[in-house]
Amino acid sequence: MSSLSTSGSRSFTVFGLSVAALVVVLDQLTKWWILDVVMQPYPRVVEVTPFFNLVLAWNTGVSFGTFGSSHAWMPYVLAAVAFAIVVALLLWLRQADRRYLALALGMVIGGAIGNVIDRFLYGAVADFLDFHIGGWHFWAFNVADSGISVGVALLVLDGLFAGREKS
Repeated sequence: MSSLSTSGSRSFTVFGLSVAALVVVLDQLTKWWILDVVMQPYPRVVEVTPFFNLVLAWNTGVSFGTFGSSHAWMPYVLAAVAFAIVVALLLWLRQADRRYLALALGMVIGGAIGNVIDRFLYGAVADFLDFHIGGWHFWAFNVADSGISVGVALLVLDGLFAGREKS
């Protein structure tokens, strides 16, 4: 491998780590704002638009409450799984050869770390974004969840179309 491709890969790694750090910071700042400002003196529903509310929901599981449990050890199990995933994604990020791929990986890494922080601080993940139409509400989520979802979608798109660029 030439030094040019190594330095390019290194710059994509730094870019991806910067994206991850940005997602973590935005996630934790918005959670602080919701928990310590918006939802005080008590949790409530704040209607922002006819289709969007701010709420406070504690997710003890993973996506959409899957594997939710009241066991005291569950946040640590889920945090350990997320940590293992982050390590694997960091190894992938070190090999990233495109900014788009580094962006996607950074978003997923940052989102996973943001939610792990919640698990250690609160024993659950704070969700607060509530989109709805009519009487149907989408699951409440947060900035970290958004980073994970958008990052995974970008990874899927990259997987579908990156091969065409190379050939």
